[in-house]
Amino acid sequence: MEISYHQEIRERFPDLRVSFLTVKDLKIEKEALHLEKFKEVIIHEIKSSYLLETLKDNETFRKYRDFFWKINIDPTKIRPASEALIRRILQGKPLPKINTGVDAYNLASIKSGIPLAAFNADLIPGELTMRFATANEEFLGIGMKTPKILTGKEIVVSDEERLIAIYPYRDADFSKIMPTTKNILIMSCGVPGIPWETVKEAGELAREYLERFCTT
Repeated sequence: MEISYHQEIRERFPDLRVSFLTVKDLKIEKEALHLEKFKEVIIHEIKSSYLLETLKDNETFRKYRDFFWKINIDPTKIRPASEALIRRILQGKPLPKINTGVDAYNLASIKSGIPLAAFNADLIPGELTMRFATANEEFLGIGMKTPKILTGKEIVVSDEERLIAIYPYRDADFSKIMPTTKNILIMSCGVPGIPWETVKEAGELAREYLERFCTT
């Protein structure tokens, strides 16, 4: 999957890059015992590696927080996905349990520290584009009852027909991962200051976990 960056994005964030890969022929279930056991391994690793009081000062999460401020998002209210998931673990809260596809790539985000997005690849035609939203453009994200009316300041990712994400924190409802999903497009979300190899490796980790927990 290819993505093009509008000139306005390139001018403001010249080193902003995202990585895509597709994982095919998956079998997604509501839950799986071996995945639940692996969650406990990851949770133990996180509790051994981070402290809640200093999480915001982690170098990786700081880069994402700085980027959020630059695009007018308050990261104390809307947190980068990886940080938000790790924060839940450190607070003793259960991780979201959606299905084996979503849960598997969430674990890759937790492990890598890089926010990841996932889409039903069969519902996304052609090439993707990263751009600034247009004023009054509508976006229906996962869990939203009515579309959000965009201001024109948001960074969005679109396919040839519609928006698939507000970057890098909200994915579209139409392409969410369901038990019927067979092919998943993983978007590994980079921001300025995060090494490109780190971004790509997070996507590869998601592929590893999806193939490990979502194939027969």
